[in-house]
Amino acid sequence: MRIDKFLKVARLIKRRTVAKSAADGNRVSVGGKAVKPSYSLKIGDEVTIAFGSSELKVRIKSLDEKTARIHPENLYEVI
Repeated sequence: MRIDKFLKVARLIKRRTVAKSAADGNRVSVGGKAVKPSYSLKIGDEVTIAFGSSELKVRIKSLDEKTARIHPENLYEVI
């Protein structure tokens, strides 16, 4: 799954266009490296999102889009 879509589906960022612009602005990184919106996530990746002066770091547990509609918190765990 693309990282911009994952951030929206997991409800970490409200809109996919906002997730895309965050990735374009080097505010989203995977494993310490800034990624583009088309980056393909894998289970176990550690994603860091910069929100102003704070950061959120999560580990990907699942990429199932259907599960995300009911329980988006099952897609990731906060580190």
